[in-house]
Amino acid sequence: MIARARLLAAALLALSLVGSACTGAGSNPVGSGTGAPVPPAPETASPAPTGPGSAQAALERLCRRPPPQPASTGSEGPTPPVIKQVEGQVQQMRGLEFTEPVPVDAVSHDDLVKGLSQSLDSSYPAKLFDRRSRAWQTIGVIPPGTSIRRSIERFAGSQVIGYYDPLSGQLVFIGTDNPTPVQKVTLAHELTHALDDQHFRLDRLNTLESDCADEAYQAALGAVEGDATFFMILYAQRFLTLDEQLQLGLQAVPSTSGIPPFVVQLQTWPYTAGLSFIEAMDRRGGTQAIDRAMANFPVSTEQVMHPERYPNDAPTPVNVGDLGPKLGPGWTDLDVMGVGEAFLSIMLGLRLPRITADAAAAGWDGGIYRAWSDGDHVALVLSTVWDGPRDAAEFA
Repeated sequence: MIARARLLAAALLALSLVGSACTGAGSNPVGSGTGAPVPPAPETASPAPTGPGSAQAALERLCRRPPPQPASTGSEGPTPPVIKQVEGQVQQMRGLEFTEPVPVDAVSHDDLVKGLSQSLDSSYPAKLFDRRSRAWQTIGVIPPGTSIRRSIERFAGSQVIGYYDPLSGQLVFIGTDNPTPVQKVTLAHELTHALDDQHFRLDRLNTLESDCADEAYQAALGAVEGDATFFMILYAQRFLTLDEQLQLGLQAVPSTSGIPPFVVQLQTWPYTAGLSFIEAMDRRGGTQAIDRAMANFPVSTEQVMHPERYPNDAPTPVNVGDLGPKLGPGWTDLDVMGVGEAFLSIMLGLRLPRITADAAAAGWDGGIYRAWSDGDHVALVLSTVWDGPRDAAEFA
């Protein structure tokens, strides 16, 4: 399921509309790529060490997720006329055509939250994320006692007003026969996902998630959400009236009070950084370059944050050996997770100015953490590699 901060995306849209009104006639409109040559397909990251004591072997043991299930919120009906209209407009903008109808389910907010809760069981299984919560508390990115799963559930319940499920191919949204401007742009966002799925197979996201390939998953999600946000903005500029655009600008973003800032920023990152990445692809080669990025996802958040490094700068695999026996009796693996530039930048930004945090995380070339526990205590090693000694020193 692709469902995160839909209202955050609407907020980005409002800012972009205000910006376009202020820049004047000299600015390039969204979707105005130059048609420059598209670069070759991306390199594949080198495999990490896989011996019995390796971090990769531990990750495979710990990565226990139930198979993803298609979201079920109700019975789908015929496509409403308003959605047919938006479908045609999305096809026109995206330069692609739907190969089959998109099942649509207009639901209440309660039904939407129920569907999201079902998705969380596979995306954020309780045992895995209870362990991860302890690891993140040890790193210091979330307060003691914080549950990642509950934080994400609260965030999703307040932010999401629609989603597209690649497993079922179904579009689920809170809607009526007379949609508001926010609902219209949400439809454009989700129908872009549906169109991309039919042409580029977005279920590849589920494979990355199921394999606990967290860094690659976050990078791929950045491309997917950035693409949908990019064309959502274009939709608003082309098809909403000025009055509707002004209504979007007045849309209040729900509060994230009580949710750890690290979780909020990590959840919204695919929209903000992803949009910048897709804008860079558009400048590089228009929709052809965007299509290439959708067919060949970026493999690291570094590539999303630094589009000039896509597709040819693959990360270096990093290993942390098993320290459990050295720590003492009863110490076993708790969690293993790939750590990318986005994670490090957001982590540092909790305590440093944003510009300082971004500069310190730049130059990343690979990273992973491995955590152990004896039941009462947690020990964790974060290992990173860098483009050069200066980059490593700046991070340290």
